[in-house]
Amino acid sequence: MKVLLLGGGGREHALAWKLLADDPSLELICAPGNAGIAEICDCVPLKATDINGLAAFAQRAEIELTVVGPEGPLEAGIVDLFSQSGRRIFGPTHRAARIETSKAFAKKMMGKARVATAAASLHKDMGDAKRAVRQSGTPVVIKASGLAAGKGVVVARSVEEADRAIEMILGERIFGEAGAELLVEEFMAGEELSMFAITDGENVVPMLPAQDHKRLLDGDIGPNTGGMGAYAPVSLASSALTQQITDTILLPTLAALRDAGHPFTGLLYAGLMLTAEGPKVVEFNCRFGDPETEAILPLMKSSLLELVHSVASGESLRDAEPIEWLDAHAATTVIAAPGYPDAPCTGDTIRLPPCPNGIHIFHAGTRRDATTGELITAGGRVLAITGVGDSLAEAAACSREYAELVTFDGKQMRRDIGWRELERNARAS
Repeated sequence: MKVLLLGGGGREHALAWKLLADDPSLELICAPGNAGIAEICDCVPLKATDINGLAAFAQRAEIELTVVGPEGPLEAGIVDLFSQSGRRIFGPTHRAARIETSKAFAKKMMGKARVATAAASLHKDMGDAKRAVRQSGTPVVIKASGLAAGKGVVVARSVEEADRAIEMILGERIFGEAGAELLVEEFMAGEELSMFAITDGENVVPMLPAQDHKRLLDGDIGPNTGGMGAYAPVSLASSALTQQITDTILLPTLAALRDAGHPFTGLLYAGLMLTAEGPKVVEFNCRFGDPETEAILPLMKSSLLELVHSVASGESLRDAEPIEWLDAHAATTVIAAPGYPDAPCTGDTIRLPPCPNGIHIFHAGTRRDATTGELITAGGRVLAITGVGDSLAEAAACSREYAELVTFDGKQMRRDIGWRELERNARAS
C-alpha cells in the first residue's frame, strides 16, 4: 500500500516508525518530513498546509491512504478536498476540526453535550476581558481561541499577569488571528491526563492514556510549551476512569458534533484535568498529540495502520477489538533549542551518540546541512527521546540518560519526566 504522511515533527516520526513496524512492505512517503524521517522513508518538499499541492501529488503518485499529523492542514480543509476526489484520508473535516481550532466552538459543543469543563467567557475587547478577570479572581487562565502552536495559554497568578496576557493576545496580536478573540477561563486544580481515541464518528477505540509536561522547567515551572515530555501508562487512569471518560466526555462530544452536522472521524484527543469533582476537559485536539504520541506508540502491540485504514475507508469500529499494549512503561524527554518557546535558535550542529536498546530517537526540528550533511537544529523542539522499560523509573532513567548525552549549543531539557507518578510509586512502596 502507498501511504502519504503529512507533517515534519516528532509526532510524525513516531507515526512513520509505527506504520512501518505494522507493515514493513508499506511504501511510505512523508511531506515534508525531517532528517530522522528521511532515514526510514522518502520525503517530498511539500508543506503540510499546501493542500492543493498535496492533492496534486497524491493523484500523481497514486496515494492510497493519507494520514494527517498536524492540525494546520486539517484547519485548511485537506480532508474535505481529498474526500471530494474519493481519496482515503485519516482526519476530521475542516468544520469538525474546529473542536481544536476554535476554543469558542469547542466550548459551545461541550455545552450542548453537557461535558464537564471549566467555566469561561469569550472576549474580543480588552476592557471586557480585564473586567472578567476581576470578576473571576486569580489564578485564572487566559487562552487565545485559535491555533497558537500549543503556546496560546497563560495561567495567570495575579491580575497584573492576566492583564498583560490579554494585552499581548488581543492588543499586540502575538498569536496573529489566533488571538482575535480569547477566553477568560476558570482555573482548574488537579493532574492533567491526555486521552486519545480513534473514532469513526460514532464509536471509539481508546488508546493508552498519557501525561504530558507542558511547562519548560523541572517542577512544572516556567512558560507553557508545546510539551517537554510525556509518559505512559498513568496509574490514575484506571479502566474504570477510562470508561467514565469515554461515556461522559468522548461519546457525548462526538454526538454533539454529529447533531451539529459536523461528524468527526480520525483521532480525537481530550486534554483532561482530574479534579476533585471528576475529569473535566481542558481542551480537545483533532489529531495525535505531541509528545504523547512518542510515548504511547512504542507501547502499542496492535496495528495502528489497520485502525487508521478502517476509519479512512469509512468502516465502522463498532466491533473493533480493544488495542493490545506491551506490559511496559515509556517516558519521553524532549530536547529543545535555546530560546524555546519564545524565540528558538536554529542552525546548531547536533551530536547523537549510538542508540542503545530500549531507546527510540524521534526527530522533530532537525535537518541536514546541504553542504556538510551534518545534522542541525531546525525548530524549537529538536528531538524526542523515548525510553521503554519494565518500570517508569527504568524508562525515565533510560530516556534522561541518553538525552543528557545528546549535544548541541544551549540545549534545554527537563530531567523530571513522570515525577508525579514516581512520587506516587515511592509513597506506595
